[in-house]
Amino acid sequence: MTATPHAREILQLAAEAADSKGGVDLVALDVSGPLPLTDAFLLVSGSVERNVIAIAGEVEDRLNDAGVRTLRREGKSEGRWILLDFGDLVVHVFHEEDRMYYALERLWKDCPVLPLELPVHSAD
Repeated sequence: MTATPHAREILQLAAEAADSKGGVDLVALDVSGPLPLTDAFLLVSGSVERNVIAIAGEVEDRLNDAGVRTLRREGKSEGRWILLDFGDLVVHVFHEEDRMYYALERLWKDCPVLPLELPVHSAD
């Protein structure tokens, strides 16, 4: 199985939202094979707790504005690892330290990486 076109569409929207709030090291994984309940994961890092919360908030706002309902939200008050479940897409927004510790990329290393198209940021 592969991620559906809808999952890829909302994945791109979520990635753009995360990028707009300073999210870094964005990685998208097609988890449709091993996980029957979702198609894709988006992993994003933020530098500090406030940044993690801002990234997650922007992702949720953008997807909700596009008509995609948030099914579940975990970890928002701590700002260390926020999970947003949109059904076809699950977004994990990590503090950089927690992302290294939990290493989801290693856990899901057999899943294909999905391409993301993000704007190139100039070095002011």
